[in-house]
Amino acid sequence: MKFIGFILSRLGHGLLIMLGVLVVVFFLFNVLPGDPVAMLAGQRSDLSTREAITKDLGLDKPLPAQLLYYINDVSPLSVHEDTEANQQKYEYSTIVDFGEDALVWKTPYLRRSFQSNKSVTDILLDHFPGTLWLAVAAMLIATVFGILFGVLASLKPHSTLDHTLITTSVLGISVPSFVAAILIAITFGFYWSDWTGLSLTGQLYEIDPFEGKELKLRNLLLPAFALGIRPLAVIVQLTRSSMLDVMSQDYIRTARAKGLNRSKVIVNHALKNALNPVVTAASGWMASLMAGAFFIEYIFNWKGLGSVTIQAVQNLDFPLVMGATLFVAFLFVLINIFVDLLYAALDPRVKLD
Repeated sequence: MKFIGFILSRLGHGLLIMLGVLVVVFFLFNVLPGDPVAMLAGQRSDLSTREAITKDLGLDKPLPAQLLYYINDVSPLSVHEDTEANQQKYEYSTIVDFGEDALVWKTPYLRRSFQSNKSVTDILLDHFPGTLWLAVAAMLIATVFGILFGVLASLKPHSTLDHTLITTSVLGISVPSFVAAILIAITFGFYWSDWTGLSLTGQLYEIDPFEGKELKLRNLLLPAFALGIRPLAVIVQLTRSSMLDVMSQDYIRTARAKGLNRSKVIVNHALKNALNPVVTAASGWMASLMAGAFFIEYIFNWKGLGSVTIQAVQNLDFPLVMGATLFVAFLFVLINIFVDLLYAALDPRVKLD
């Protein structure tokens, strides 16, 4: 029961966070200059066409009413006029029929893009795998090399290697991701491209006229490395600190006194217990990397949520910006719940309440 209560409590907090994000972004975007009706109707449209589009989008209503209509569209549990057109539009299942209106259950309706008139949900799902692959690759690089360098630094504290790794990690934390991405792209993807075999831009899958669709993992290396620099630096310092703390414990000294092999003491006793905070931190970084990938994708022209969202902001494509923002907020909520559960599983002292 505590587990179920914990999940419901976190989901409730998550819904409040998403509602806050929705309200803030909605009002911020609506104060920006631009005419979405003109973008949809075109420059040569007549007045009646513009009025029809304005009414269909609900832009003829006051701003608070527009917000309520949007929340009603996004909410899985909502009230809609029970018509054939709405059934095709929302694809809902009726829970309670009130006559003209009905309480329905549906997939959140994120509306359609102003620019392409495609479903925002379809656009996000089409671009999400690129961002997911990028975030997972970045986290894998950060975790593997971060733990390795952190352990090496802890084994020889205050040595030249330790100082070098700590200084480099501080630099990695201090440099903004987009600055590091530009430097990495120019260095390895342009000046040294003949030696590295890497390019400034590229996608995970490319179409070959003879071979068809091909997986190009090398195109993932530069953006993943650029995105993973900051978590890598954090994990190096966290692993080093945790290892130094564990290595000073009594049971480590006892294991050494028994004559156990040094590598076994480090791997089986010290590292196993030192990784709890590292694993938790690495899991928590996933949500941040999903959001932090936006500018990295733009710099490397990577097809993902970041690139499509930045283009939507430039084009004042309100439904797509709102949909992407809510989607990322939803991922934050889910990943944070997972991290809380993982932390409780790794550390028996933590209780779910």
